[in-house]
Formats: sequence, C-alpha cells, structure tokens
Amino acid sequence: MKQFDVVALGELLIDFTQNGLSGQGNPLFEANPGGAPCNVLAMLQKLNRKTAFIGKVGKDGFGDQLRAVAAEAGIDLRGLRLDEKVHTTLAIVHSFPNGDRDFSFYREPGADMMLRQEELDGELLKDCRVFHFGTLSMTHSEVKAATKAAVAAAKAAGALISFDPNLRPPLWSSLELAREQMEWGMSQCDILKISDNEVEFLVGHNDYPAGARALLEKYPNIKLLNVTCGADGSYSFCCGKEVYVPSFKLGGTIETTGAGDTFCACAIWNVLENGLAERSEESLRQMLRFANAAAYLVTTKKGAIRSMPERAEVEAILAQH
Repeated sequence: MKQFDVVALGELLIDFTQNGLSGQGNPLFEANPGGAPCNVLAMLQKLNRKTAFIGKVGKDGFGDQLRAVAAEAGIDLRGLRLDEKVHTTLAIVHSFPNGDRDFSFYREPGADMMLRQEELDGELLKDCRVFHFGTLSMTHSEVKAATKAAVAAAKAAGALISFDPNLRPPLWSSLELAREQMEWGMSQCDILKISDNEVEFLVGHNDYPAGARALLEKYPNIKLLNVTCGADGSYSFCCGKEVYVPSFKLGGTIETTGAGDTFCACAIWNVLENGLAERSEESLRQMLRFANAAAYLVTTKKGAIRSMPERAEVEAILAQH
C-alpha cells in the first residue's frame, strides 16, 4: 500500500483575475491561488484522496499565501521548497466574454522554475500510486532535469504516470522546444489528458478523434487518453474503445481557469477507483460525465484551488441532468 494516492510536481502560483473596476475606473485584480498540478490535487482532495505536492515558491507574501491555501485544501506540502532569492511566479489572467482566457506570466525568473533535482523528496516519489506532471516544469534546463528525475523515480517505484501538456506558448523560447517536451511527456505516461488545441498543435488538424488515434499509435504506452474540447465536451480512448460525452451547458460560466485541471483530477480519481484494464464504454462514459460536470462547476467561480466543487455538488448536477 502506498501512503499517497497522487503526488504532483510543477507550478504553484498566483492567478490575478479581474474583479471589477475601482471608483476611478481602474481594473481591480483578485489574487487567486493556482497552478495546474496543485489544482488537480485540490480536486482530488475533494474526492477524498490523499495527495502531496512537489514544487517551489518564493519566500515572500505570495508564497505564504499559496502554502496556506494548499495546506487548507489538505495537500501534503513536505515536498514544497522555498526560494530565498526568486519571487513566487505570478500570472495575469485576461478573461473573454465567452469564459475563455489568456495568460501573461511574470516568470523570468519565477520560483517554480528554480526547483532542482537535489531538492526532490524521494520518499514521496516512492510512496504514490499516481505521479502527475505537466510541461511548465520543463521550460528551463534545471527544473526539466528535476522533472525527468521525478518521473523516473516514480516509474521505478511502480506508480502510474499522468501527464497534462498544459501548453502555454509565452513561456517557451520556441514552440519546437515545447513540442519536444510534450512528446517526451507522452512517451512516459499511462494517462494523458490533452486539450483540443494541443491535439491540433501536435497533429496539424482539428479532427480530434483522428488526432487522438494518431497519438495512441505513436505512443502505445498510453492506456487512457482523454481529449477536452471546452464547451464542446470531451472524448475518451481506452482499451480500444472510443467515447464522446457533451459538456454541461447550464449557464453561469464566469471563466474557464482550472476547468481542465478539474477534469484531469476526476479522470485520475476514476482510474484510482476502477483501474485501467477492461474498461467498458459505459464506464468511460460515466467517467466523462462526472469530469465534465465538475469542470462545469469550477467555471462558475473565479480561480481554481478554492473553487473546486464538492463531490455532492457534482452528483447533484448528474442527477438533475
């Protein structure tokens, strides 16, 4: 038995989201705790799974805020390091009327990219059922080395590897380098969550089912591949089966920050509950329905870590629709 269900490595940062205007007409921003790997863990905690995080924040006020919020969510932080010199990474989130968003990062450098291989908690990597990571921890050489060492250690200890490319073009010196690291991650993982725009980036067209099949052919190590298509729903490919489930369009969407991470967490939770072997189409359909419902709920609030829905809220949506 492993002590932790899921350990994730990567960025823990502040998402500044616009929250109205001041009396002088200037935009006001809310400092929302976020970062894709920790968002995933926060949702898993809501689903009663034990999680731990490996990463780095600055020894500053924002770092203190992030540590407090992640601990409040129940995430084990023994693998979190503090940087004495480099400040916590910040992101400005610009939301569009349809709920989509764009990011501007303050990260040259940012504390999350300062994690080093010798700072990894080896016991965490040996003691988890699933290890989850993305590409933001592979944008620079030393944090990339730490990420790859962590993947190798978790694999050696028998963990399933979960990967979400989470492509953010402004953070890469070149898109070719981003492609290389996305491809490396796909070559390592058992579980892949990938968005529609990332499929298109990799395969060069927007036939997402065909693109997913091409990725599975190229990376036969992937046992479960889920494609999220925002308001258009999601696809799952597993055990030779393909399933599509539409999204929940119930109104009230404010922004989509954290929706993909919520979906990803629900898929990992489903694997922890049901495994990866001999999955029926109906079991995959139920996985997607739950993940889509949870992802919808998080879009009705600002931010991510503190906006994750309770399991009962997700089940209520499923029961009503």
